[in-house]
Amino acid sequence: MDASRLFKCRVLLVDDDPVLLQTTAAIVRSFGFSVRTAEDGFVALKILREVLPDMIISDLRMPNMSGFELLSIVRRRFPHLPTIGISGEFILATMPLGLLVDHFFQKGEYTPGDLKAKMKELISDSPIRPHIGKADKAPLWIPRKDADYIVVTCPECLRSSSIPDQTDAGDLQLTECFACSAMISYLVDSSVLKALRDARPKASAAN
Repeated sequence: MDASRLFKCRVLLVDDDPVLLQTTAAIVRSFGFSVRTAEDGFVALKILREVLPDMIISDLRMPNMSGFELLSIVRRRFPHLPTIGISGEFILATMPLGLLVDHFFQKGEYTPGDLKAKMKELISDSPIRPHIGKADKAPLWIPRKDADYIVVTCPECLRSSSIPDQTDAGDLQLTECFACSAMISYLVDSSVLKALRDARPKASAAN
């Protein structure tokens, strides 16, 4: 028997856009999931104290507490919990799988069918998910506008912070984590350079 027929998997959706939040909630409910919603990371943490969902889907840029901060807390406290990050503000350049999120969707570039398939895949894998070791390179996020900086996630403490775009300094670069002072290695490879080139014209076009 399909496990989804035995109980409704619980999904927590987090997004500060109320229209998008309710639209996504309706879509996810149509998949047969039970849904709770939160408008920022603080509300999401309050819900997590009440009941632990089977999955979290979160926007990355939000006021009060960003998705980066929320997901870093979730990954440290509930490493078995599958998570999906969604953003229209950031482009994912590099991501060690499982470090901050298990999957990333760019807003406007996926279908409800894509979301449904990935949710079912991650939930079915979550009970047997292996322990994720520390990555040797940090994931990079590229802002879609004003791309004179990149966002890096520390593999040690999972906190994310912005650093100046210094792609001319070499491919493999180092920076110090502002939260735990660990040295972070990040790789500026061809995918990062392409993401930066794609984002820069949007900033320079207004000049």
